[in-house]
Amino acid sequence: MASILNTVRDLERLRQIVLVLVGHGFGEVVQRLGFGSLVSGKTKAEDKKASIPIGERIRLVLTDLGPSFIKLGQILSTRPDVIPAEIIAELKKLQDDVPPVPFIDLEAHIVKEIGAPIADVFDHLEEIPLASASIGQVHRARLEVDGRFEDIVVKIQRPNIKGTIDRDLDLLYFIARALERSVPESRIYSPVKMVEEFDRAITAELDYGLEADNAERFANNFEGDDRVHFPRIHRSASSKRVLTMEYLPGKKVYNAIADGASAERIAKTTVQVAIKQIFEDGFFHADPHPGNVLILGPPAEPVIGLIDLGLVGRLTPRMRDRTIDLMVAAVRKDYRGMADALYAIGRPTKKIDREAFEAEVAVLSDRYLGKKLQDIELSFLIRDLIYGASKYGLEIPADFLMVGKALMTVEGVGKEIYPGLDVFEEVKPYFLDLLKQRYSPERVGQDLLSTAIRLSGAATDMPVQLQEILDDLRKGALAVEVNEPSLTGAADQLGRRAFSGMVVGSLILSSAVLLSGENYVFGALFLAGAASWTMSHSAVVAWINRRRRKQQQQQR
Repeated sequence: MASILNTVRDLERLRQIVLVLVGHGFGEVVQRLGFGSLVSGKTKAEDKKASIPIGERIRLVLTDLGPSFIKLGQILSTRPDVIPAEIIAELKKLQDDVPPVPFIDLEAHIVKEIGAPIADVFDHLEEIPLASASIGQVHRARLEVDGRFEDIVVKIQRPNIKGTIDRDLDLLYFIARALERSVPESRIYSPVKMVEEFDRAITAELDYGLEADNAERFANNFEGDDRVHFPRIHRSASSKRVLTMEYLPGKKVYNAIADGASAERIAKTTVQVAIKQIFEDGFFHADPHPGNVLILGPPAEPVIGLIDLGLVGRLTPRMRDRTIDLMVAAVRKDYRGMADALYAIGRPTKKIDREAFEAEVAVLSDRYLGKKLQDIELSFLIRDLIYGASKYGLEIPADFLMVGKALMTVEGVGKEIYPGLDVFEEVKPYFLDLLKQRYSPERVGQDLLSTAIRLSGAATDMPVQLQEILDDLRKGALAVEVNEPSLTGAADQLGRRAFSGMVVGSLILSSAVLLSGENYVFGALFLAGAASWTMSHSAVVAWINRRRRKQQQQQR
């Protein structure tokens, strides 16, 4: 990461961030971060915002700070394992609709990206955009393809937006580190890790070439499936910052239903498409909100059109198996099975009390699994399970969190337009098929073959490795290194105690010899010295223990 705060522009942007924080009632945080000098006495403004809920104030801060921070808030809204529910509810309201860039300011940018004059590539390109967001805007156009003209859309990245985001990323890293250092209670939210996650997501979203790859992969995964459609990409008129794709003449979900499309069919099809992406393909649209869904075709046979494919999630085959285990255990109301599957999905960050963890899973599950099957809210069950896991020190992978967010969005909209939607009923056929595939003779045979190959490789390497160990042992060069963080402190403490014991013991022994020889003055002095040393040692040990406990509390 580049060095920051080395230009007047960076300092001015940091000052702007600080002023916005203070203006929305976060003056205390600004002072604790050490940025109070940047606002020179303006922190009193926070008193005016004290009555506004903190979630709303955070949303207003992100909105005022612009595109980078709005995107950060949208990504944080997918982290129910870390962010409190009331703040997530506010972050979900974040919208990145912004005034469009005038077309005259885009022309040179488009020509540079596609490598030719606009008129040489497009038959027509409308100057007024269809939509405008923080990173780019979309214009309708017409393109000649195989001798005929097709309606298309051109997604154009805002000029210089990458530089703005890079600068804000540097400042976000700086602020996150300052937050962890100066506000110890913020460490439970892992600010630096959150910025790293945002960095990966926004960097991928800035590369339209990746979105083109995603669209083509989705189209291949659903080849021959008439229920869903993805826009076709025109590579010859695209680049990393300009994306040309098929125009989908569809309607927004609510408008389509108002015009007679079947809400039941739309809801069920959308859930089925999402389930196939997640559990069968392991490659899914991570942000399937209504703005990214278009309804194509006649009202009697609606087709789901998915757009804005920059943000995707991926599940490895192993992660898919563990996720299916979790879902199957939920259907069977097997609390221990759910706890085992969740433990296999996550990564322990500390020693976990398995009995207490299983009890937590049982309590959380009872809220949902005691209902009728069609009334179970699958996405909220996953959300609460993730929260319970994080409470016990189980770190859940980001892609699994995306699964929860995607299911929550699809299920929420589906039940809104069709209250009778039974998500478990829709996913059951996929789970049964996937379980059959997992335990089919072909799959079992492949797993055994893979295991045999790994064991064969290990068996081949083992004699060589053993020979190297024996050679080192014969030469006296074999060394065993143990890295135990608490060992140094324990050895140091033991050494201090041993040394103090030797000193005190020597003083007492000398005192006894002197007193027995009727040398009462020096004997008393040595005895007093032993007592003083003992009290001093006890005081130092007590001070060290208090300091250690304080540091441990701050780290929590």
